[in-house]
Amino acid sequence: MLQVDRLIAQRLQSDVALINQIAGYIVHAGGKRMRPKLLLMFANALGDPANHRHELAAVVEFIHTATLLHDDVVDESTLRRGQQTANAMFGNAASVLVGDFLYSRAFQMMVSCNRMRVLDVLAEATNVIAEGEVLQLMNVHDPDTTVDQYLRVIRYKTAKLFEASARLGALLSDADAATESAAAAYGRAMGTAFQLVDDILDYEGDAELLGKNVGDDLREGKPTLPLLLAMKMAAAEDQQILRQAVIHGEVERLPEIIRIVQRCGALDATRQAALAEADHARQSIADLPANQWTKGLLEFAARSVERSS
Repeated sequence: MLQVDRLIAQRLQSDVALINQIAGYIVHAGGKRMRPKLLLMFANALGDPANHRHELAAVVEFIHTATLLHDDVVDESTLRRGQQTANAMFGNAASVLVGDFLYSRAFQMMVSCNRMRVLDVLAEATNVIAEGEVLQLMNVHDPDTTVDQYLRVIRYKTAKLFEASARLGALLSDADAATESAAAAYGRAMGTAFQLVDDILDYEGDAELLGKNVGDDLREGKPTLPLLLAMKMAAAEDQQILRQAVIHGEVERLPEIIRIVQRCGALDATRQAALAEADHARQSIADLPANQWTKGLLEFAARSVERSS
């Protein structure tokens, strides 16, 4: 990861000062680098002979960072990772344009690997992520969003880049089709579990630990899994309160809404869904070679659902 971070710093450089300022601000803002780590772990587990792992690990982090810049503009977010978002600091226009720069720089970098399959995987991933963003937009302030519709959003918007990162690690190692599919399945399940835990933390997390405002999803009118389940599991009068909260983004009633979601068991049900995804991730790689890296992947899956930020 030290090598990846050095490469990120090098590839961020631009002749345009504002690009350096904004891109550096968001990339070095303390992210978990989970997607690059996945790519490196699979490449190491399977014996990557091509040595493009660090370049592509930086690529997936650039793609992720570009989506964050665009997301924060769309969501009108003001806080991420414990500090002001780039759009709050520099304005919407600059954030969107620097996000575009990161996307285009990522594609410049992936070309250097000179492997069409790498381009195919990442081009598909960025397209699916964009579709997920639009699907999420269609669900905003809609209390009748189904669980299946929501899960489709997070598999497109969040899990797809986890899936692509894991798949690339296997691809770089010239793994067979079954192994590549197993890596992709692990990434997809891990990405889904990661987002479900994020959903839980939006209703029981600490803003200081989270680095974002608790209740942001509700303010933005996003019907995440805890809310969707609560609208089925809560008492009838409470269901109506939740529906109105989604329609109007009522953060003023957040303490009451949190109590409803917790009381009816929706958070526990969401946690069980996240645990099931983490278990699926572990099962997906059961046939991979046993080494320190596959052991790390198993631990990674377990810890992903135990985090508090």
